[in-house]
Amino acid sequence: MAWQSADFYATTGSGLTCTLCPLSCRLRDGERGACKVRRRRGDIVETLTRATTVAHWDQIERKPFYHYRPGSKVLTLAPPGCTFRCSYCVNHRLSQYGRKGGAELSAQPVDVAGVVRNAAEEGAAIGLSYSEPSLAAELTLELARQARPFGVPVVWKSNGFLTEVAARRLAPALSAVNIDVKAAEEEPHRRLTGVSLAPVLETVRCLHDAGIWLEVSTPLIPGTSTEEGQLAWIAEFLASVDRDIPWHLLRFTPTFRMTDSRPTAPEELSAAREIGRAAGLRHVYVERALGSEGRTTRCPRCTRTVVTRKVWGLNEVNIEDGACGHCGTGVAGVWR
Repeated sequence: MAWQSADFYATTGSGLTCTLCPLSCRLRDGERGACKVRRRRGDIVETLTRATTVAHWDQIERKPFYHYRPGSKVLTLAPPGCTFRCSYCVNHRLSQYGRKGGAELSAQPVDVAGVVRNAAEEGAAIGLSYSEPSLAAELTLELARQARPFGVPVVWKSNGFLTEVAARRLAPALSAVNIDVKAAEEEPHRRLTGVSLAPVLETVRCLHDAGIWLEVSTPLIPGTSTEEGQLAWIAEFLASVDRDIPWHLLRFTPTFRMTDSRPTAPEELSAAREIGRAAGLRHVYVERALGSEGRTTRCPRCTRTVVTRKVWGLNEVNIEDGACGHCGTGVAGVWR
């Protein structure tokens, strides 16, 4: 992987400060930030995230997005690195690059024009996922610039740990974002990820206010987001932003540094779904553990089924011009 010029930094006295994430690393010459994929060289900052470790096709439902371009494809890229240090990360060899538990990776420079062309030919979106896409801010802006004339959207699966300045600058480049809200309180969030929860919640509000289609995922992690009070707080926060935000409840699987913990029981996921509904959220999903019913979208008025899904794909859509095919009530989303 080659270091390339970056943006999102400011001169502060005799130093350079990264302005991309709230850690605001002040960098000495040759020093990497906490993310390990941004560094200072002389009077500039450089990044490793104009390259990707993978480039392959997914269904949009796998990100997961359930209310955005259902049944469509995504050409997924994964630049290395993450601002979080989650103890359960299934992609830790990629996300923890440069840290203990990461791996030496082979990443190829992204041929932006080629990626855009391939996505346009397939009627697909371009997605950044598996690692933390906000660290690839420069790549995101360039992808969006070249993709816009072809009508190709750019989407993220992100932890949402951004400065407000960066979030507002990146928002016009993004069409849809799925953000992980992993905890309801600062202390367990710091224990799990190493960083503060507050900027994540601020990013949820910021991107929603910017008009980006937003979905949220919460993994049910022991000690962090499994208790009824924790789940109720997250659900109530999302409902305060917008009751139409789809909430994805994810089963925790023991891995990385949490191999001694138990996986989430289906009964816990079912109870969590009811907590979300009780908070006023109209669309609460469980990907696999509750079968096809956990992935079904129902009309918020007549409650009849309007979308059915496979585990990672689409079965059937009964939505016409953004409205329920049975009673005509609007169903929030981007359905075309």
